[in-house]
Amino acid sequence: MRRSLGVIWMRVQGSPGTRRKAIHAIDMHVHVPRQPGLPESAVDASLRRYFRKDGPFPDADGMARKYRDWDILGVVFSIDWETKGGGPPDTNDYVASIVAKHPKQFIGFASVDPWKGHSAVTELQRAVRELGLKGLKLHPGQQAFYPNDEEFYPLYSQCVELGVPVLYHSGFAASGLGMPGGGGIKLKYSAPIPYIDDVAADFPDLTIIMAHAGWPWTEEQIAVALHKPNVYIDLSGWSPRYLPEALVRETGSRLKDKVLFGSDYPFLPPDQWLAEFKNLPLKEDVRRKVLLENSKRVLKLA
Repeated sequence: MRRSLGVIWMRVQGSPGTRRKAIHAIDMHVHVPRQPGLPESAVDASLRRYFRKDGPFPDADGMARKYRDWDILGVVFSIDWETKGGGPPDTNDYVASIVAKHPKQFIGFASVDPWKGHSAVTELQRAVRELGLKGLKLHPGQQAFYPNDEEFYPLYSQCVELGVPVLYHSGFAASGLGMPGGGGIKLKYSAPIPYIDDVAADFPDLTIIMAHAGWPWTEEQIAVALHKPNVYIDLSGWSPRYLPEALVRETGSRLKDKVLFGSDYPFLPPDQWLAEFKNLPLKEDVRRKVLLENSKRVLKLA
């Protein structure tokens, strides 16, 4: 793997002067284990069923050991959707504590509940400025909001001011799959056009990442990433062999600088994802961009 993926040399996060270490890929989509003391939600159970995962997932230390063995830097986060029925969320302090304990393996993104208004904005400020988190994770489907609703624009203005990207779930959601009413999760909120496209147009200085393949709106997702210089796509949640052909084709051509590796750990582990990714019809220089170089640029890593 080391020969084929290339190497990034970077200073260990949060430790000035610390010896540099080699990272061979950046996983832009890593879900943290449930915060100790908080119960697994019914939606989490639906994800387990969809991805055919039985038994307990590793705790944070176990997750770090896996990412160290894989020589992968992971971007970790959770989802705060308390207002719309998600129950008590994993806190940003918890996510930050994982990064603080394992700075060689993880970068953290914050999550806030957009329906909490000004307190969501102040929590984002705190998470970035005080806790050292490096981005914002939002899930329009679970959080039940249209990204282009101007009620939520102060969050994006704050991201621009802080200089951090926003990562949106886009397209189909495995969360809630098979539950009555899909667990109350409505897919419409995660369509790339007009919702994410509007935000990209209104905030040209905001770096936006659309997670997953965007299906059934894959062509819309491709169009937004092509049209807006500030928009990227991560390939998480899909085994590479199942990625839509149009997205694979564009990854190898017009989107080669706009597509990022993401696994969707623990539901889809990166070693499985990478084993399938090597079989896609992509040139070696494109693979390096997807696995490492594009994410390095988005995350502003030296």
